Amino acid sequence: MYDTAAIVLAAGLSRRMGDVNKLLIEINGTPMIRATVSACTAVCDAPVTVVTGHQASKIEQALAGLNVRFNHNPDYASGQAGSVVAGLKAAPQAETTLVVLGDQPLLDRAALERLLDLHRANDQTRITIPVNGADRGNPLVIPLALKPALLADKTNPGCRNFTRDNPDKVNRVECQDPAYFTDLDTLEDLRSFQAGPARLT
Repeated sequence: MYDTAAIVLAAGLSRRMGDVNKLLIEINGTPMIRATVSACTAVCDAPVTVVTGHQASKIEQALAGLNVRFNHNPDYASGQAGSVVAGLKAAPQAETTLVVLGDQPLLDRAALERLLDLHRANDQTRITIPVNGADRGNPLVIPLALKPALLADKTNPGCRNFTRDNPDKVNRVECQDPAYFTDLDTLEDLRSFQAGPARLT
């Protein structure tokens, strides 16, 4: 049994980025997916589970040498929920599991450690979600006992519907750090990020 595991979602088509796979965009000289996964490996004692799909071989190449296990989602084009399910099924048993988007360019070890500390300071039997007012961020922290519940609804498995329908199972922790709320979905997002003040070190 591990203490902390992570699932990194790296399967998407990046449709709104045109021909660019956003996960391979370099931020400060490092592919974004490698920076995200490296942050996860720094806080996890379990190997990081990376769910691949689109351009899986390129994602694997970008993560060479890191303590990861790849899980390919053949149905990646159907959306993120299927990749979450694939990751939940493949991830090793751990007291807490982070569910992380691959395209969070400001997410670093310190941000993950703060989120894990917030989870431990609240009800650890609940899912912890960073929020800023009405904005919901990522990653999520999943306790071991709730992993089966996220897979129980065969029609709508995964985190989003479960956390919406079961607010009593959720810690909504207030955070203002943009690391939890910044992701890159479009070329305009990328341009805005590149034009803004860099937070990465």
